[in-house]
Amino acid sequence: MTDPRQLRRRRLRDRLATLLITAGGVGVVVSVLAIGVFLAWEVVPLFLGDGALAPAELWQPQPVEGYAEPQHRWRPEPLVAGDAVHYGMAPLAWGTLKAALWALLFAVPLALGAAIHSALYMPRRLRARLKPTLELMEALPGVVIGFVAGLVLAPWVERHLAGALALVVTLPLGAVAAGGLRALLPAFLRARLSPGWAGLWLAPWLLLVGSLTLWLAPALEAGLPGGDLRGWLEATWGLDVASRNALIVGLAMGFAVIPGIYALAEDALSGVPASLGEGALALGATRWQTLWRVVLPAAGPGIFSAVMIGAGRAVGETMIVLMASGNTALMSLSPLEGLRSLSATIAIELPEAAVGATHYRLLFLAALLLFAFTFLVNTLAEVVRTRLRRRYRRLEGSA
Repeated sequence: MTDPRQLRRRRLRDRLATLLITAGGVGVVVSVLAIGVFLAWEVVPLFLGDGALAPAELWQPQPVEGYAEPQHRWRPEPLVAGDAVHYGMAPLAWGTLKAALWALLFAVPLALGAAIHSALYMPRRLRARLKPTLELMEALPGVVIGFVAGLVLAPWVERHLAGALALVVTLPLGAVAAGGLRALLPAFLRARLSPGWAGLWLAPWLLLVGSLTLWLAPALEAGLPGGDLRGWLEATWGLDVASRNALIVGLAMGFAVIPGIYALAEDALSGVPASLGEGALALGATRWQTLWRVVLPAAGPGIFSAVMIGAGRAVGETMIVLMASGNTALMSLSPLEGLRSLSATIAIELPEAAVGATHYRLLFLAALLLFAFTFLVNTLAEVVRTRLRRRYRRLEGSA
């Protein structure tokens, strides 16, 4: 029979542990809200009192010396005495969204493709070794990725611009061609090239496609007018190719975002009850139909949550954008031109901004915008994840 004193001590420990966990959770929520209140408190004087700024001055084009049309311009401090200052936040917000967009365009297809392959096709033994390795990639510091992107990838792309742009086209087409060629092989060869081990036999093929692309790229570039792709883009399309540009940022930041999206999407796909896919296959559906019409819709909220969390990481990334973007505040759609993000601007300019000055409070406004965006994105992702969990419970209960 249990001693009553031991029961009381056990209950006391349980209550103490519950209290500590609850206090920790409440403390995190209060800390996050306190950060938001602090940022808002520093921003309020920007629009009140003497020297207050009008919101239109921050987001609409303003007259700029030397230009006939109003321009979006970020120049919070005069370069020389007498220069006008411009507080346009639009180029910074545009650069932030542009960097995140190109990162997601690179990361989402690769991360979701890897998650689908890992959850549905890959053998368990290979998956048990590969999945932790991919998830460990998220531990790579952003400064290291930015260093490699800015000092290695950007100069290489500048020297081999034609080959780099050609790889963007030929590698996806090469992967599709590999699937088509596999379907034409005899049955015994197709059995050896199983989809579960596609990562092993597809890698040499893509390496061959990439090598041929880089070998043929100079000949293709020589066929352009003037024999120079950079000059042809500028003369024909008006595109100015910068050494550090949005394409470099997208590749580097996408590499940093892939592990997080992959891990969450793979968990969502693995959590879909096996009875759903087995039922579809039993009714005569192919594996492809089962994937698109059964598994992906069931895991849709979890996949959406993964993409949203990846978008929040991309928007808040600082060091990669700082080291690989060129930090030019431009309002441009071209992926070959530079950009400047809100986070990189804060990192560069906050140490030199005078405390309490307009420039100082504008940087706090940039921080508040980043805080609001990431808070809303993560909240939306958590709501969607909760919906997914409830759906799984209903499906498992009816199975």
